[in-house]
Amino acid sequence: MSTGADFGEFVRRAAGAGTLVVQPRMGISDPARMRAGLLATRRAGVCTAGTITLDSYTRVGDHGRVRAALADGDDLNGYPIVDHPVDVTRAVLDGVLAPDFAVQVRHGSGRPQRIVAALLAAGLSATEGGPLSYCLPYGRVPVAESVRAWRESARLLGGARADGVRPHVETFGGCMMGQLCPPSLLVAISVLEGMFFARNGLDSVSLSYAQQTNPDQDREALRALRSLAAELLSDVDWHVVLYTYMGVFPRTPGGATDLLAQAARLGVRGGAARLIVKTVAEAHRIPTIDENVTALRVAGHAAARERAAIAMTPQADCPDTGIAAEARAIVTAVLDLHPSLDTALVRAVHAGLLDVPFCLHPDNPGRTGATVDADGRLRWTRIGDLPLRGLVTTGGRDVTTAASLLRSLSYVERRWDDETMERAVREPARG
Repeated sequence: MSTGADFGEFVRRAAGAGTLVVQPRMGISDPARMRAGLLATRRAGVCTAGTITLDSYTRVGDHGRVRAALADGDDLNGYPIVDHPVDVTRAVLDGVLAPDFAVQVRHGSGRPQRIVAALLAAGLSATEGGPLSYCLPYGRVPVAESVRAWRESARLLGGARADGVRPHVETFGGCMMGQLCPPSLLVAISVLEGMFFARNGLDSVSLSYAQQTNPDQDREALRALRSLAAELLSDVDWHVVLYTYMGVFPRTPGGATDLLAQAARLGVRGGAARLIVKTVAEAHRIPTIDENVTALRVAGHAAARERAAIAMTPQADCPDTGIAAEARAIVTAVLDLHPSLDTALVRAVHAGLLDVPFCLHPDNPGRTGATVDADGRLRWTRIGDLPLRGLVTTGGRDVTTAASLLRSLSYVERRWDDETMERAVREPARG
């Protein structure tokens, strides 16, 4: 069975034509509906990539629960690619995959070997995750075990080259915890995971970054990510993928739509090649196929308008507040720990050189802290043992209360919903 488009080549070709690829996070347990979702994505009228997002039981390897749900006809919150017969998944993809439409499997597993084997058997070759980014936020799998599992998975993907397939992996490293992680650590983990994949035999990768709380800070972070990638992944085909804000989402349709449009504009101005969208339903429930398609169109059209605006009026560069220097310091400190990056990643977590704020994984030291300041910028309140002394000024005593944490977590939701309501008051409906 044809695997359709080479994922990395497909995105690079779109970027060369000045088009931002937009992609949903769609996962549906019923094969017929999953197929319908992929076809709707392909026919959205903008440049899209398809997604098969897996269910939470498959993510943690609880295949007994998956099989019981399938036997009872129960819906899952994603597609159980391991437990659907391979012929069923191939039928889902038949006539969907094409040279101009690529599909990626998204999952969230710290032990992805069976998932990788299943996607390859079905004729797919693109997935995402990473030894830290699919370990620390999502469960209790030890970091050392996750590194071993992802090394095996990367080599399993690389073995598909014998069949003429060029596999692609996207690091989830720029999305740690979704929010309240300062950009320099997101950039550093994204680059380190990209290097991990490259050293384990993959030459087509994407580096992620999640939209945060301040667009200027995000543009600077994307610039830092692209600069480090150009230096450290020069022998790899790579691109940057931006995620629409992953924290508490606006509850109003207007606020959610405006935030998505801003993400698309940020993607264009920040040099991203691909954007993962979110929908107006994010604050309430799992979105429908139609809601996903609407989000794809909103993002695709916003990106096109932004590119046209830049062509008319070139953008001013964003100031350098030190994100690149911080990210470089973290990456350098990790690489200096051991010649093997696999070993270095494990040691870096245990030594606190990689320490994610508010992450409760047993291996995460938990000595760092962050907040959203008055300008909407994410800043460090505690750096623990991160190699950032002399680069970061935390200032004062760090006191995180339940109220201050809630304010930071809800900053984006409040900002965009408040703006929508204020606009409604200024511009009342006519009729």
